[in-house]
Amino acid sequence: MSSPGSGRPVPVAVIGVGALGSRHARLYASLPQAELIGVADTDLVRARSIGQKYGVPATADYRELMSRVRAASVTVPTVAHRQVAVDLMEAGIDVLVEKPMAASAEEAGEMLALAQERNIVLGVGHTERYNPAVEAVIEYCRDPRFIEVHRLASFSPRSLDIDVVLDLMIHDLDVVASLVRSEVRQVEAIGVAVLTERADIANARLRFESGCVANLTASRISQDKMRKLRVWEKDSYVSLDYLDQEAWSYRLVEGEGRPTIVRKRLNAENEEPLKRELEDFLEAVVSRRSPRVSGEDGLKALRLAHWVMTAIAESLSS
Repeated sequence: MSSPGSGRPVPVAVIGVGALGSRHARLYASLPQAELIGVADTDLVRARSIGQKYGVPATADYRELMSRVRAASVTVPTVAHRQVAVDLMEAGIDVLVEKPMAASAEEAGEMLALAQERNIVLGVGHTERYNPAVEAVIEYCRDPRFIEVHRLASFSPRSLDIDVVLDLMIHDLDVVASLVRSEVRQVEAIGVAVLTERADIANARLRFESGCVANLTASRISQDKMRKLRVWEKDSYVSLDYLDQEAWSYRLVEGEGRPTIVRKRLNAENEEPLKRELEDFLEAVVSRRSPRVSGEDGLKALRLAHWVMTAIAESLSS
C-alpha cells in the first residue's frame, strides 16, 4: 500500500460498477496516479466483466478489498452510500462517494462527522464542478441577479430509487450555490411523477439573501438532451452549455456613439470532467487536503435538494 507523498500510484477500488462505476474503473485504470486494485458489485457477473476488462480481481463483497486499498469510489445505489462509506472510512480508507451524498441529510452528516474524526478525505461526485466551462463561469461571475437552468434527459432505468431532484437537479443546485455565494432564503417548487412513482420532472425557484433568483428545471423524460445554464448580472450575461463545455460572456461596452455588445469565450480547454474529478481526489488523498467538492459541499447540496423536495410535496398537498 502506498503512503501519502510516496510518489507511487494510489491503490484504489471501485465499489459498484454500474453505468457510472464502470467509468470510474476505466479512468482509474488509465491514470498514472492510480493503481486499480479491484472492483466490487453485488451483481458478481457484472463485477467480473469489469474486472476482466481491466485485469483486476472482482468480488460481490467490497469488504474483501478493504485491506488492499488506500482510497475507493463508492458508486452503489444512493440508499447504500452511508453503509459502504462508513465501513470504508472506519477502515481508514479515503472515499469519493457519488452524488447525492446519501439518502438523507442525517446520513450525510454522520459520514461527514466520521471523516472529520478520522482525518479521512471525503469527496462527493458533483462532476459538473469539474467541467472546465463551469469553472470558468464560477470564476467570472461576481454578483448574479438571475439564473436560468435547464437539465433535460431521456428516460433511463438507472437511478429510479431517487426522484429527478436527487438524480439530476442536484448537480445544478450545487453549481448555482457555488455561483451565488449567498444563503437561500426561499424555495418554491413543483414536480410531476410521469413514468415512475417519483417526480420525473421538476421546477424550482430559489430566492437568495443577496436578492438573486434562480429558476431550475430538470427532467428525465424529455426527448431531447439539454444541459444549459444562463446567468444575468448587472452589466453582463453568461451562457453555459454543459455538454459542449462552452461558456460565453456578453458585455455591454460604452464607446463613441452607440454602446456595443462584446462576446467572449470564457474557457479554452475541453476535458472529461470525471477524469478531472478523480485526479483531484487522488491529489487530495496524497496531499491530505480537502477535494474541490468536499463532504461539506455534498451535505449542503443534499440539504438544498431536500428543501426542494419538501416544497414539491407541499405544492401537491395544497
